[in-house]
Amino acid sequence: MGSAPAIQTVNLSKQYGDKLAVKDLSLSVERGEVFGFLGPNGAGKTTSVKMLLNLIAPTSGEGRLFGVPLDDVNIRSKIGFLPEHFRFHGWLRANEFLLVHADLFGIPRDVSKARIQELLDLVGLSEHANKKLNAFSKGMLQRIGLAQSILNNPELVILDEPTSGLDPVGRRLVRDIIKDLSQRGTTIFLNSHFLSEVEVTCNRVAFIKQGEIVNISSLDNLFEGMLRVELKADKLNSEIISGLSQWCTELQVVDGHLTFQIIGESKLPVITRYLVENNVEVYSLQPQQLSLEDLFIQIVGGEGEL
Repeated sequence: MGSAPAIQTVNLSKQYGDKLAVKDLSLSVERGEVFGFLGPNGAGKTTSVKMLLNLIAPTSGEGRLFGVPLDDVNIRSKIGFLPEHFRFHGWLRANEFLLVHADLFGIPRDVSKARIQELLDLVGLSEHANKKLNAFSKGMLQRIGLAQSILNNPELVILDEPTSGLDPVGRRLVRDIIKDLSQRGTTIFLNSHFLSEVEVTCNRVAFIKQGEIVNISSLDNLFEGMLRVELKADKLNSEIISGLSQWCTELQVVDGHLTFQIIGESKLPVITRYLVENNVEVYSLQPQQLSLEDLFIQIVGGEGEL
């Protein structure tokens, strides 16, 4: 497998009858990268994940994991997966559940016993090791699911909404685990509707809309220099607002204040001078960096929910 990317797809597509669920998915995720996969509901995220895991076959195109075709059974041992809609065995106790999966991975019992205790400690469930899963809350099930996804020390972990159902403490725990895995060289493919989590966790993100990738970028490049500015002023008129468009984009009036976007703070003195020269009384000019949520809405057009 050499140094092949952890995930590589070329024109991967999936069609269901007349519906094209995923169209020409082409992306490359490097080893050790934390990669965010973002899009509204129905955009094709889950279908894409299922193709990567060979749970469904693509209609066309190809993909590889660590240089190996998606349908190669042997690559499964290098992957961990936590689905969004999991159905665990409620009659099993937490430690029994992990033991079953350890056996499926072929991990020797003398090794798996210590590994299971390590993971229960990691996800904060060691006190519930002997509790049956049907007595777990949704957040506890989410955490035991995360434990099973990394039970085999995978080289690639695919997480579909890993913080769904978790409180802020649980989300921080998952975030810390993801960072620790990344530092160890594990590749993380993350789909989450908590954009604030993605923002502090991922190296790069891809935006998918109606089955197509519309943008792939590092977070550093995505945010570089992009500011939203809120202007509070008197004597603004449509002509002056129109004149601001030579420096600004996304101009709109919100709650009586003018907001707009600029690239770089260097334009602020020029904008202020223009306003003063046109007899505008400026009370405040407040720049703020855009959030990932702001950029998500701009890139995918605010279509539906994640």
